[in-house]
Amino acid sequence: MNSLEETKQILKMYNIRANKNLGQNFLISDEVIETIVESADIHEQDLVIEIGPGLGTLTKKLLEKAGKVICIELDEKMIKILKQRFITSKNLQIINDDILKVDLNKIIKEENRPCKVVANLPYYITTPIIMKLLEEKLDIESITVMIQKEVAERLIAAPGSKNTGAITYAIDYYCETEKIIEVPNTSFIPEPKVTSEVIKLKIRDKENINVINKEVMFRVIKSAFMQKRKTLLNALTNAKVFVSKEEGIEVLKNMNLSENVRAEELSLQQFADISNYIVNNIKKQ
Repeated sequence: MNSLEETKQILKMYNIRANKNLGQNFLISDEVIETIVESADIHEQDLVIEIGPGLGTLTKKLLEKAGKVICIELDEKMIKILKQRFITSKNLQIINDDILKVDLNKIIKEENRPCKVVANLPYYITTPIIMKLLEEKLDIESITVMIQKEVAERLIAAPGSKNTGAITYAIDYYCETEKIIEVPNTSFIPEPKVTSEVIKLKIRDKENINVINKEVMFRVIKSAFMQKRKTLLNALTNAKVFVSKEEGIEVLKNMNLSENVRAEELSLQQFADISNYIVNNIKKQ
């Protein structure tokens, strides 16, 4: 039985429909499922944390590869299905909770095995989940996720491209990125209105830039992109990152940057250089 037939059977058996409020769209493409699992590079010693498993279509394949799979699911209806569907699976743990409230650090430390995150993320909450995974400094090797294509392109964009946003630099700081596969809306039921994309974020072993205070750097980046249509100079002056426009001009001049440069044109290291200047000036005062 393929994933489409299996999904239809489960939906009919439990008399349920996708919950629009939770952004549920059930994956039915066996090809996409195989690609996700293969690209996540899962081994029998690995712990896999799956976020939002839904009916367990992807879970089924993960259980065949991983030493243990921990599913974190908010919808109690899905929890019931998962427990019954995988009642004989010895390497599965199911947690009924909001992923944003779960103490993942504790879970990973208790398991004490290589950890990878795999997820088909709801579109409306993609960014908060990914930033939680990165900012909590979890001991994970990689994050393989299927998300809305538009968001995926922003996450893995190169500085200077039209898709660059503040989150692009956060991803670049924490990860090496890889585009895996584009997924048409026909791969789901019900069909979403957008195309999806699978990307892989491999966590960096060490920082790839020289920055004194990353919190200051990310505040600078956020300020720069809050007024993206303005020049970097005007955006950072308006946000009080620079004490005055004259100070901003001097900083940019020392970095060999034009007064008309825009946020998306900078590299991550250039944002780090600006934040390093700020930190050093604060220390001198």
